[in-house]
Amino acid sequence: MVAATLERFGRLDLLVNNAGATKRGDFFSLSDDDWIDGFALKFYGAMRCVRAAWPHLQASGGSVVNIAGIGGRTGSADFTIGGAVNSALLNLTKALADRGVIDGVRVNAINPGSIVTERLQLRLRTLAAEQGVEEAEAARAMTLASRVARFGKPVEIARAVAFLASPQANYVQGALLDIDGGQTRTL
Repeated sequence: MVAATLERFGRLDLLVNNAGATKRGDFFSLSDDDWIDGFALKFYGAMRCVRAAWPHLQASGGSVVNIAGIGGRTGSADFTIGGAVNSALLNLTKALADRGVIDGVRVNAINPGSIVTERLQLRLRTLAAEQGVEEAEAARAMTLASRVARFGKPVEIARAVAFLASPQANYVQGALLDIDGGQTRTL
């Protein structure tokens, strides 16, 4: 990926780590392989991409934006893998931001809440089927339970990435930005 980017554009200014979809479920029903898959996809994927991109980001004064998730800040019994992976990615963000001060690479993370994606649509279909209601009713119930007015839009996350990658964010280093409609109420 890094080599292809360098070949096509001649430089690398931004790395966005945005892998998701760790398995949900009861802690005791999740296998070791489920945990391994969750960490391999999101945490190790981000770690390896940063490792490959770092010298090029250092040369360009570029930045890394890790897309983690609010599950890394607030535990949930049915999201133990995702929460643990996101927490690890947030900690990695802070550690790399510390290194980035020395190397001239900005490193930040975004914690999306419920964003209207295929993944959320699948969760809504599942919830609707479990409760015997229409998807619109399941969506209302989910936003009510999350104490948010609405679900987020992918473009809202993209705008935050664009800001963090821009010169306007030159003094933003090691930030963990929650974009979740106010769902995360912890400090």
